[in-house]
Amino acid sequence: MTILCVRFQLPSTDEAALPALLGLLEEFTPVVEALPPDGALADLRGAERYFGRSAVELASVIRVRALALHGVDCVIGAGPGPMSARVALRGARPGVTCAVPEGGVREFLADKPVVALPGVGTATARTLCEYGLDTLGRVASAPLSTLQRLVGAKAGRELHDKANGVDRGRVVPNAVSRSLATERPFTRDELDPDRHRRALLSAAGELGARLRAMEKVCRTLTLTVRYADLPHSRTGSSGGTPTATTRSRTLGEPTAHSAALTRTAYGLYEALGLQRARVRAIALRAEALGPADQASHQLTFDPVDEKVRRIEEVADRVRAKFGPGAVKPGTLAA
Repeated sequence: MTILCVRFQLPSTDEAALPALLGLLEEFTPVVEALPPDGALADLRGAERYFGRSAVELASVIRVRALALHGVDCVIGAGPGPMSARVALRGARPGVTCAVPEGGVREFLADKPVVALPGVGTATARTLCEYGLDTLGRVASAPLSTLQRLVGAKAGRELHDKANGVDRGRVVPNAVSRSLATERPFTRDELDPDRHRRALLSAAGELGARLRAMEKVCRTLTLTVRYADLPHSRTGSSGGTPTATTRSRTLGEPTAHSAALTRTAYGLYEALGLQRARVRAIALRAEALGPADQASHQLTFDPVDEKVRRIEEVADRVRAKFGPGAVKPGTLAA
């Protein structure tokens, strides 16, 4: 067990906490890969030898330090590789590290649903389940040719290898990319999907306007939906355990285009499949920011898209002259 996958239980409003927590991990190993908005991978091969402790024992120390120094709890999965550590994280809970048994990666994965495997999305999982391949054990036992026929040659081989416990991934040290976030709280627990979508439209419009003002583009968009069992901000009362769902998606190309951000936000929302969910707030975060002048843009012959982009330019000039409130965010992102 050499790799830890850590997810810090950060408050939804705390954007600056992750870099400090990554610094905590770097006290044990320099090989730390940030997984925004709230996670990281850490390769502890050198740390195990240096400290004379196993990765699971070091995970307990990391948990205590995160609580003592930052007031943040965390859940941790441990495995021989990044993939198995990520899968183990799904079975972890605060105070208990979920570790893959030594030499037993395939057996550990066997009874897991196919969606537990990193990189397997809803569409791929649906295709596999239609053919009875609903667990990783069944995927591992399926002929390689069958998997390649179902999901493609490259994806089929990768899926077959991972289901059999073969993990060629590695932890790549990186830094947390600067991000922008905005939140749309509801005055009361909101059931109406149309109101959810209007909140997404407004949030994406604001992010696009802020990115363009900074001359930045983003590569990743993250949606967080907070549900009605979170504590009420005014009363401090709670209806149960705090619950939120977070999903991220890498954009087809780096962008600050409000319409593109809105489409991605809608896609993330629809993929959640919320049914009569009582939503308290919706937040969007633009991540992996980069200079706009260094980003490539796919040419399009869509006159509607070009018209929207020209309107955005005019609206941005109006905001620059009369202030951010001169044009309501989201009105141009539909």
